[in-house]
Amino acid sequence: MFESDTAVGLPGSYAGERMTDILNALKTRRSVRTYTAEPVESMIIEDIVDCARLAPTAMNEQPWEFVVITGKDDLRRIPPMVGHAEFIANAAFCILVLARASSCPVEDACAATENLLLAAEAYGLGACWVAANQQAYAPVVAEAFGVPQELRLISIVSAGHPAETTPRVDKRPLSEMLHWERY
Repeated sequence: MFESDTAVGLPGSYAGERMTDILNALKTRRSVRTYTAEPVESMIIEDIVDCARLAPTAMNEQPWEFVVITGKDDLRRIPPMVGHAEFIANAAFCILVLARASSCPVEDACAATENLLLAAEAYGLGACWVAANQQAYAPVVAEAFGVPQELRLISIVSAGHPAETTPRVDKRPLSEMLHWERY
């Protein structure tokens, strides 16, 4: 229905500031990989994680756990373990998104990860999702931060104050991927 990158005037009962704020966050969020040295208040970080905690989850299992890493030495340790994602070293913080065994651990943790990204956007922060599920480095990173073996590292989210404006990336148009009634 909407091809733009920003919320447009919505018809009738859909109009409203809250709806516009939510749609703008969804349509303008970008992966940010450059951060200033400015720290982020722990209260903001807690609220971002709280938003992740409130993500939808299969059968309300809530299989997630979160480890927030703010220490510069610890942030610098992560990229060599991962083999890429050097930007994590310069983030104000990162969050390890973990999941215990459940009916849909990956889906649930990914929903929580998306909430982290959108909450960071709402606070004017930049963030980037680094996939970890089924990656060889996942257990290495998890072990380095004391994660119990029964938990699985699903994603790593780096965040901080953006150092620059992240340009828009091309996305496939909706008309190429939206199918009504049948493929």
